[in-house]
Amino acid sequence: MQLTSLADLLDLQEIDLQIDRLLDERQSLPELARYKGTHEKVQEEETRRESAAGELRQLELDLDKAEGELQILENKLEEHETRLFAGGMSARETEHMRLEVQSLKGQQSALEEKVLGLLEEVDPARETVASIQAGLDQLEATKNELEASIKKQWKKIDAELARKEERKTEAVAPIDPELLGLYEKLRGIKEGVAVASYDHGVCGGCHMTLSPAEEEEAFASDLPRCVHCRRILVA
Repeated sequence: MQLTSLADLLDLQEIDLQIDRLLDERQSLPELARYKGTHEKVQEEETRRESAAGELRQLELDLDKAEGELQILENKLEEHETRLFAGGMSARETEHMRLEVQSLKGQQSALEEKVLGLLEEVDPARETVASIQAGLDQLEATKNELEASIKKQWKKIDAELARKEERKTEAVAPIDPELLGLYEKLRGIKEGVAVASYDHGVCGGCHMTLSPAEEEEAFASDLPRCVHCRRILVA
């Protein structure tokens, strides 16, 4: 049983190594790095968009306020001019109204300049937001394509992993539990290779040649172990 278990360990190890390779493949798909980079870029562009959108909202609020103030001022100016042209006021009242109209016209001119300036800022700000959004849409499309590709490959790998796990369950069955425990322990500290074939005096694990004395020492017990790397040897 012991010899059979040792031979079975090599088969089990091959399955485990295949599982390790599949797991490594699953975590190292080229699309994963691209997906991560694209996701980070999306987050950066979303921050840019929110900042630009905030600036645009403030400009639009300022523009609405300025246009409202201009409309109120124009209405007031129209009322004052109507009263001034209608006559019927004293010379003092007429002069006061004339000066008031002059002042309102000055304020009107300043507000019109302000509105025009804001209009000149609003349009580029809208274009900036639209441009960032267009870039975001493209990034999201790329991200979705990468995600679909990753899921497709993962599905294929996971199906293969499931088959390997079934084979592993079968391979584990005939192995002595104590030997299996040692095997798992060695796999954890020997980069996944706990068992090595022994051929022509060479350990298949560390590739060191054992002298006759070392070979005798290695095979002195029912559980042969390489004197150099301490892996289980199967002759």
